[in-house]
Amino acid sequence: MDLLLNSFTITFLFIILSTLVAAFFRKRGRDKCLIHFEDDPIVLEKTNGDLIPCGNLHVENTGLEFVFKEKIRGDFGLLKTTYLLYKYEFPQIQALIRYHDELSKEEQEKRLNEIKKVYHPRFRRRTWRKIQNIFKTIKDSFAEILTLFITHIQKVGTTGKIIKDQNKYVNQMKSNLIESVGTAYEPLLEQYIGKLVVFELIRNESVVKFKGILKDYTVTFIEILDVDYALSDEENTRRADLILPQKLCIIRHLGEVDKDFSILKKIKDFVPLKIGNEKTENEENDPKNEENTGNTEENTGNTEDKT
Repeated sequence: MDLLLNSFTITFLFIILSTLVAAFFRKRGRDKCLIHFEDDPIVLEKTNGDLIPCGNLHVENTGLEFVFKEKIRGDFGLLKTTYLLYKYEFPQIQALIRYHDELSKEEQEKRLNEIKKVYHPRFRRRTWRKIQNIFKTIKDSFAEILTLFITHIQKVGTTGKIIKDQNKYVNQMKSNLIESVGTAYEPLLEQYIGKLVVFELIRNESVVKFKGILKDYTVTFIEILDVDYALSDEENTRRADLILPQKLCIIRHLGEVDKDFSILKKIKDFVPLKIGNEKTENEENDPKNEENTGNTEENTGNTEDKT
């Protein structure tokens, strides 16, 4: 009886533990780009051109909630106060827009401080991101190590027997832990993080170009700050931060001059090929070349006089 009770108690505790772990990682499993906009006043632009009025964003793993600042009269004569967008409806998103002029003074100051931190980030921020990227790239190895560790524990004494008996719940917790590591790592985009970029946005089968600071990206979204954004060619631009679907947004160019940025930095003495009598920019500006040119002209004149 005691053995049965202990077995029942242990199973019951493992069920509670696995439920708590699953809830914790579901919370952490929310898209990090969306989390950056949580509690801010956001306008939802849909791919069909519809606009959902500005509302404070609440992010859950299963979707988004927009809490309107003002009540809106809608269907059946009711006053609408919220709008829900479920996760399976995310393909309808054209853009999530955080307009600077929709924020309070305190929120505007917070946003400007955020831009200062993101734009050309400091050493500590860059280092932390590199560490995170290491975990993303070794996710498969991490899963194998975790499996090996659990298998080893299951072979050790009484504790191992208990864990082996609760293998179903242990595997659930392991799965949640591995999924929390994430897999969004794109080497091409990584080198543009914190820099001014030019991006193309696909809208109604046409392509519109904007510029902004690339802050972050996930498997689903790209987050770009400080964009002069317009909903159409007829409208004036407004300063805004955007979250855009990966499938609609293409980072196309680096938007700032940075001599040390391109792959040419790896070539120490890069000299462009000269064609004919063309001179490089450095040769044109070199005073020694001007001197030599003068001497050449002088010598030519002397030769003509002798003739």
